[in-house]
Amino acid sequence: MDKQILSGIRVLELGQLIAGPFAAKTLADFGAEIIKVETPGDGDPLRKWRMLHNGTSVWWQAQSRNKQSVCIDLRQQEGQALVRRLAESADILIENFRPGTMEKWGMGWEELHKLNPKLIMLRISGYGQDGPKRDEPGFAAVAEAMGGIRYITGEPGRVPVRAGVSLGDTVAGLHGALGVLLALYQRDARGGVGQMIDVALYESIFNLSESLLPEYSAFGAIRKPAGGALPGIAPSNAYRCADGEYVLIAGNGDSIFKRLMALIGRQDLADDPALARNDGRAARVEEIDAAIEAWTSTLGLDAALERLTAASVPSGRIYSAKDIAEDPHYRARGVIEKVRSADGLEVDVPGIIPRLSGNPGAIHARGPTLGEHTDAVLGQAGLTAEDINALKAKGIVS
Repeated sequence: MDKQILSGIRVLELGQLIAGPFAAKTLADFGAEIIKVETPGDGDPLRKWRMLHNGTSVWWQAQSRNKQSVCIDLRQQEGQALVRRLAESADILIENFRPGTMEKWGMGWEELHKLNPKLIMLRISGYGQDGPKRDEPGFAAVAEAMGGIRYITGEPGRVPVRAGVSLGDTVAGLHGALGVLLALYQRDARGGVGQMIDVALYESIFNLSESLLPEYSAFGAIRKPAGGALPGIAPSNAYRCADGEYVLIAGNGDSIFKRLMALIGRQDLADDPALARNDGRAARVEEIDAAIEAWTSTLGLDAALERLTAASVPSGRIYSAKDIAEDPHYRARGVIEKVRSADGLEVDVPGIIPRLSGNPGAIHARGPTLGEHTDAVLGQAGLTAEDINALKAKGIVS
């Protein structure tokens, strides 16, 4: 295997919870060295989120694999000085604090750029580093609402729902990682210097909104929640089966629609010239959906999927975590990998995505225990054992 593509790139991660750390995790999977700075005593709050094993979230093994943990108190001036020292030799610094926090600590973009002109700084926040909402606290749930996705998610006439995961955070993390790679290319391949990347949670969600804004701009149309359907695209929905399960069918391609209608015994709809193209089908989507569910309701999920697959109609079950863990395709593709935590628990985690043929990523280290690498990292930065012990005595590091 060739060397990982980001080997030799050092990242200083100051973020916590999801967005900034997800960006760092993405870079770590492809070889970047991640120095994660955590608060002494408590560490990243993610360590205590959701289901815990021996006091630590199993989520930690997915989010913080391939990272080193260094405990530094950023609220104290000596701690801030230590981080500035680490930033001098870093390629990238990632933070997701509320705008103004880094400036308060003497680590704003201008200060760090003067200290290390080659440094790339990724800043993730709810609303961005400027604008009238800049100083407001921003979490993924609020960003998903402002970005437009919450309004269109759910059943018509009912309370809008969230996706069930923190899309605003992870999508912002992916946008941040993309920005870092672009800035690295500009710096290293084109002889540039470091630059600041400003990622807002709500803008990352807004960037996924497809035709939402153009349709309003051109026609004054406001897309509404549509449950399992995709408005204006037909047929594409979840249909109830005889065993109470749902089968997802995406029969919206013109030739696929004809095969689907033939399969369900509705050749009349397959041959109807008004339904030959999507715009015609969208106008009669309720009729088409009713015809499909009249067929699926006579079959169990497995039987429906067998027939749909044989007819080359895109379809699938709606996966739970159990379905994912037991699916042979996931395993065959290596999308699920095992990590052993510090206390010996084996945990399944998402594997490396995307897959590179020449320089694939790898999970080479479990999620670190709190402060596991403090001495080693500070020693590499030039501090002696006496220096480190003195800082520990003051509570600056741990």
